[in-house]
Amino acid sequence: MNYKTLFTLLTLILSVFLFADPAMAQDTGGEVVESKSIIDFYKDGGPTMHVLLVGLIATVALTLYLFIAVSSGRMVPKKLVDNINVTMANKDIQGAYNLANATPCAYSKCISQALLKVNFDRDLSNKASMVVSAEDTLDQEETRVSGMINYLNTISTLAPMVGLFGTVIGMITAFGQLTSGKAEPSDLAGGIGTAMLTTAGGLLVGIPAMFFYFFFKNRLAALTTEIQKQFSYAIDVLSGEIQLQSTAQQTVEAAQEAAPE
Repeated sequence: MNYKTLFTLLTLILSVFLFADPAMAQDTGGEVVESKSIIDFYKDGGPTMHVLLVGLIATVALTLYLFIAVSSGRMVPKKLVDNINVTMANKDIQGAYNLANATPCAYSKCISQALLKVNFDRDLSNKASMVVSAEDTLDQEETRVSGMINYLNTISTLAPMVGLFGTVIGMITAFGQLTSGKAEPSDLAGGIGTAMLTTAGGLLVGIPAMFFYFFFKNRLAALTTEIQKQFSYAIDVLSGEIQLQSTAQQTVEAAQEAAPE
């Protein structure tokens, strides 16, 4: 499923959710009670709700993007890992480099930078420099993705504060009615209603944003560990410290064929 399909589906769901109009009137013992839709509550919350709506849209958009971007299929594809390991075992540096550049991801960037440090004239093909280069690249990739995840943390912090601001505005409105001598419940209901709606709106935006912030933060940490494990293995294969089973078998067979009878 591509980005366009995801956002189209999101738009349809939000449209149904916001503009769904339940039964406008219900008969309760001869008394007609008008019910409100979500869009009515949104309007009653005042201008602060517009800011919270932007926060909600940003949270949903970021969540959808991060579900796709922070995944093993995007950051460390298994097929690419296997192909890189084979080329490393064959000492095919150019082939490994071409494979890495053909499939841009965090893992391939680490491998391509490590391959630039290969030197077969040095100990273990200059393994130490390769590892340092790959780790530096991984740190850069982790920082880049963390920047996107941190936006969720920002939203989760600001949304309740914006809701609190709306609460204060609502209470000021209610007390303004009292000051002008309007003390009937109906006179105070508007300001108090605004205060409660904006408080609820801030929490409804902030809580999911906070949940997904920690979710993707932990997910990124796990993927970063996996990428480090995989590029370390590939470098060990290239340096000769680890031999793939197929390569080891070929070495044994070649030795047997070369041995005198």
